[in-house]
Parts: sequence; C-alpha cells; structure tokens
Amino acid sequence: MVEKVYKTMKSVGALNLVTGILLIIGGIAAGVIVIINGAKLLSDKSDLTF
Repeated sequence: MVEKVYKTMKSVGALNLVTGILLIIGGIAAGVIVIINGAKLLSDKSDLTF
C-alpha cells in the first residue's frame, strides 16, 4: 500500500516538474517576442501616423 502511494507521488512530482519547465520556457519565449515587437515599433516610430 505504501509503495503504491510513493509511486503515485513520484509520477505526480515528475509531471509537476515538467509542467513548470514548460511554463518557464513559454514565458521566456513570450517575453522575447514582446521585446522584438517593441523594438520593431520603436524603429518604425517615425513612419507611424495616427
């Protein structure tokens, strides 16, 4: 019985670790995209008219 609990906890812990890593990678990727788009807006600032 105790071994089954430890196996369950091990798989849940591994899944949480993978989820955390994916969220960190996704956050970094989103940040880079936002910075690149901001740089494009700054470089084309003189061409923008409202």
